[in-house]
Amino acid sequence: MSIVRVTTAVFSSQQAADIVVKGIAKNAGDMFPSVEQLIGIQSDGNTLISVAIFENQQAMDKADTEKAKVMSNTDIVSIETVVGNLEINHTN
Repeated sequence: MSIVRVTTAVFSSQQAADIVVKGIAKNAGDMFPSVEQLIGIQSDGNTLISVAIFENQQAMDKADTEKAKVMSNTDIVSIETVVGNLEINHTN
């Protein structure tokens, strides 16, 4: 069963969030090779929400080092992360 990690990070400014978005968008495949799908949402300018779907816990664990690097950004004001099993994955 797939596992999902949703992370919400609030940055000190929109500019700081923009820099992170651009860096991840450019390098996501190299940064997170164990992710099946990665969705990034920028809300309110300075809030980034990522939804990462992994095949299993081990695949998610492989991404932890790179995630920690991103989350160590000193421009992050707050972080909230939730993890759960993927129950619905509908696409048209």
